Amino acid sequence: MYTNNWFFILSILGLIVYPCCTSIKKTAPTKMTEQIFSLPEWAKHANIYEVNIRQYTPEGTFNAFRKHLPRLQKMGVEILWFMPVYPISTTKKKGSLGSYYAVSDFRSTNPKFGTINEFKAIIDEAHKLGMKVILDWVPNHTGWDHVWIKNHPDFYTRNDKGEIIDPLNERGESMGWADVADLNYNNPELWEAMKNDMLFWVEKYKVDGFRQDMAMLVPLDFWIKTNSALLKNNPNLFLLAESEEHDHINKDCFHAFYAWSLHHTLNDIANGKKTASAIDDWRQNTLTKLQKGLYMHFTTNHDENSWSGSEIERMKDAYKAMAVLTYTLDGIPLVYSGQEEPLVKRLEFFEKDTIPFSTYSNADFYTLLNKTKKENESLWNHPFGGELQRIMKDEHVYAFIRTKGNNQTVTIINLSGQHQKVLADIDYAGTNIFTGNKTTLSKGREFLLSPWQYFILVPNQ
Repeated sequence: MYTNNWFFILSILGLIVYPCCTSIKKTAPTKMTEQIFSLPEWAKHANIYEVNIRQYTPEGTFNAFRKHLPRLQKMGVEILWFMPVYPISTTKKKGSLGSYYAVSDFRSTNPKFGTINEFKAIIDEAHKLGMKVILDWVPNHTGWDHVWIKNHPDFYTRNDKGEIIDPLNERGESMGWADVADLNYNNPELWEAMKNDMLFWVEKYKVDGFRQDMAMLVPLDFWIKTNSALLKNNPNLFLLAESEEHDHINKDCFHAFYAWSLHHTLNDIANGKKTASAIDDWRQNTLTKLQKGLYMHFTTNHDENSWSGSEIERMKDAYKAMAVLTYTLDGIPLVYSGQEEPLVKRLEFFEKDTIPFSTYSNADFYTLLNKTKKENESLWNHPFGGELQRIMKDEHVYAFIRTKGNNQTVTIINLSGQHQKVLADIDYAGTNIFTGNKTTLSKGREFLLSPWQYFILVPNQ
């Protein structure tokens, strides 16, 4: 979902800090049903690439984007996450084109992007190229032109006057999303309709999963019931939540969710407000609450880019070092449209603003990261990957080794804008993936790191 005011940012931070107040639509907890829930085997070394159809090409269409599929497959992309492709409501729309997240029909596509059959052609070709497709879903609200407004007004939240309202925060104040109407999850018929619309895409168009927008604003019970039904239909779906509520993972609702809190920590480190040791604090205070599943790690996404600035604007010279970290920590990495160019500007959210693809100068960087993750079992996604062990503990240098069977990888990153000396505390002989040079670490050996310098060492071949 888009964030266009400071209040929303504060409210989300509040949701993270105070999980007991994350939803104004709470329902009584239910008992979990017995089920086998785990990351699909095909996603064991997967990465995610977020596709912004509107801004991807000058045409902003499915057919124009489709020409990029071979390039993305060559870059090693495995999961294509499409921002909402559905028709956009015109009533109360923001800007000249409106928000992707103000949906008017979950069973159709935005005519400005193309027909549903043209989108199906993308899905089919992606599958032939060995990639998966997940849809961005919007369960908390719809646009004011959605077919349910007319046919099922009882699906929506109303005020004392009986008027349908836009989403409110936990204090009963508008969240500023005036272009969307709030859905009322006290109505069980809504649950069934929402599930059936998702199944429409799973059964008829063979999508491989969903990214659920603002998942924490929807009752947990809905996810327990609905995602169980989705997986019963297709056990190989991949389910991602825009959330940082641990119950979404621990109670078998989703395979992965957002590492928002770590992302904000990385922004602070890049700007000298925190040091590398803050990552250890995050792991101790946050990651330990995760009993299973994955965090999704990122340096940017559509929200961050449009509302907080591009990764280069926010992280400056540190952006590649942070990308290396997101790929080697125990989580699933995300790349947003244009990062391979790189994307140095903020993209407009409600207007046409084409990504200026030209040189693809960072494509080799992400290709190498994708290749390294895929080829080294220790870097695979939980539960298939290796455990992470910190080494060379230092306030400014973040270093760790991951081990799975006979495969060991070492990551060393100077997370500061100054030269740093670090003392090796393990013996390791491997190859630096970025230079191809063989590198040996010896206990007690001191070496110097340049500002924001990074290494990934893999076993010698």
